[in-house]
Amino acid sequence: MPSSDDWQIPPEFQPDPGAVAFDLDRVLSSVVSLRASVPADAFTAETLGTQRAGQGAVIREDGLVLTIGYLIAEAEEIWLTTNGGRAVKGHVLAYDYDSGFGIVQALSPLGVPALSLGNSRLATVGEHVVVGGAGGRVHSLEARVAARQEFAGYWEYLLDDAIFTVPAHPNWGGTALLGAQGELLGIGSLQLQSRDPGGRLVPLNMSVPIDLLKPILDDLLRLGRSSGPSRPWLGLYATEDERDRVVLAGLAGDGPARRAELRAGDIMCAIAGKPIQSLAGFYRSLWSLGPAGIDVPLTVEREGDVFDLRVGSADRSRFLKPNRLH
Repeated sequence: MPSSDDWQIPPEFQPDPGAVAFDLDRVLSSVVSLRASVPADAFTAETLGTQRAGQGAVIREDGLVLTIGYLIAEAEEIWLTTNGGRAVKGHVLAYDYDSGFGIVQALSPLGVPALSLGNSRLATVGEHVVVGGAGGRVHSLEARVAARQEFAGYWEYLLDDAIFTVPAHPNWGGTALLGAQGELLGIGSLQLQSRDPGGRLVPLNMSVPIDLLKPILDDLLRLGRSSGPSRPWLGLYATEDERDRVVLAGLAGDGPARRAELRAGDIMCAIAGKPIQSLAGFYRSLWSLGPAGIDVPLTVEREGDVFDLRVGSADRSRFLKPNRLH
């Protein structure tokens, strides 16, 4: 993702204030830039870096900012900057691993309005939206909803109904997905590629739907996490190969998978005796076994040999540096 502000969306792709039913510049002023510094020995430093940049959406007048959690995981310093150039220090309040949302509290007034939370379930395929970036219109994009579908991420992450938009925003992390009335429909998480009907690769953005925030927001503000039990985490990166098998692409630090001596290239055949047929199915079967800490029985294929082993799962948050989220 670009880390400097000396770029612009081409004018023909910027949102037209005359084509929307809200005050475009006022609404975009609620999107702030976010910069986070993370210690070099943090668990996430190797994969996400120590200097992270993106944006966040102000969702409360007192400076509560919603962003994508990977930007702020283990951050020891957060800075928020408004479109007017006001820089304010921030404090990490929460990171919800299940949804991917992160929340930051500005420690001084930002002086910008708060976005209203929309109903992301109503965002239909083909609907025109604005992908709002920090910096106003020149950093924002007129787009449309290309798909609503399941998304399984390689880092033990699953959304049942993610929002995909085209064209893709080049600085997607923490962007504000805005609906027809300027309401917040989601938060930008990824840039991916999909094939169009002609077989061409087309970049698109995936946003986390705002409806996932509503039932957990009070918990996040009070506890720094949702109040339910943590899901079992194995500390692996997995993908589907050309035969739709779930294959380990790597291991996360000194996590449970590494301790159980799993290896990159291992094929996940079954979990608790149930065949694994997709990455999403693998995650759902894993999480259905119980809370973090349970032993996970796996059947694995390695270099033609098939064997069983048990992996002691963990709470993902226990591997982060302490006192970074609260």
